[in-house]
Amino acid sequence: MMRVAVRPEMLRWACERAGYDPHDLVDRFPQLPAWVEGEKQPTLKQLENLAKATHTPIGYLFLPEPLEERLPVPDFRTVSGTTRERPSPNLLDTIYAMQRRQSWLRETLIESEAEPLAFVGSARLSDDPEAAGREMRRIVLGPEDGWATSVRTWQAAVSELRFATERLGIMTVINGVVGNNTHRTLNVQEFRGFALSDPYAPLIFVNGADAKSAQMFTLAHELAHVWLGAEGLSGFEGLFPGGADVEVWRNRAAAEFLVPARELKARWQQARHEASPFETLARAFKVSPVVAGRRALDLLLIDRETFFNFYKVYTSQERSRSSRMGGGDFYSNQNTRLGEMFATYVLRAAMEGRIGFKEAYDLTGLRGGAFQEYARRLGVNLP
Repeated sequence: MMRVAVRPEMLRWACERAGYDPHDLVDRFPQLPAWVEGEKQPTLKQLENLAKATHTPIGYLFLPEPLEERLPVPDFRTVSGTTRERPSPNLLDTIYAMQRRQSWLRETLIESEAEPLAFVGSARLSDDPEAAGREMRRIVLGPEDGWATSVRTWQAAVSELRFATERLGIMTVINGVVGNNTHRTLNVQEFRGFALSDPYAPLIFVNGADAKSAQMFTLAHELAHVWLGAEGLSGFEGLFPGGADVEVWRNRAAAEFLVPARELKARWQQARHEASPFETLARAFKVSPVVAGRRALDLLLIDRETFFNFYKVYTSQERSRSSRMGGGDFYSNQNTRLGEMFATYVLRAAMEGRIGFKEAYDLTGLRGGAFQEYARRLGVNLP
């Protein structure tokens, strides 16, 4: 049987890159310890299977030494002690997939003579972040009273906020896995979201593996990235982005966007006497109780101990509830994993023959019958 000459350190690197010790994969690859020790060599088929299991392009395994993979976007994560020395394959594959989508949509929009989006890069770090947050709220959500009355619950408001950003022309994706692969869950400890700025096709990605109560703040935080015309990867604990001045600015803008300080202060005197004050505020502002509590802390209405005690209990209960729920309808999930705006552009391009179906499949991650059915559900009739 033909064996492949591959350097043992490359096999060890592929395992570590994916977060595995070689012994973690011994059930699938009984000879792996011997391969990484240089005692034996794998067959080509075995090497292909190992590359697939570790999400490593097989060509990488034939390099003379491991690649030093770098994040393709600025890193603004501030989660102490939890970020990896190297970005995981799941994170890298997600960013690269979003960059491909953005590049395709940007080219499509420019070819159709679309105008650049005026709000992208409209703010500066020298601007007052609260004022920027109010401007974001005005443009994205419209009149103050319209937002709170248009949705029934804060959970529904997360979806409505995603719709609102997409209506502005921002690709907005919420996904907790790589593409549609439920075996490749995104790690909240590694990142919570990122933004890819562009005057024609800005993109916001929110880690859908995170608690739904935190997703709303991440979305608003990444929206502030777009307003500054900047891109970057975010990760933070307890809804506390920090570190660089730019993250502090985005945090303050996002907080004002979701819960205007003046309105919260006006409601606090009554809400503070309620049995569940943060839930009361959540119903009024259509934000999660965690965001309401975080904003109360911002404004020094409560202390850090009060907030973090509530945060830990609430998010623990939320994760417990989420674990008992199903994954939802596959095609409904595509609305958040792809975004209707981007999907519709791709589907129409395929319908009109401007791109081939293979390219459309690659861009959406949907193939064959699934692609056709999703198109039907979006009202696009394919040939």
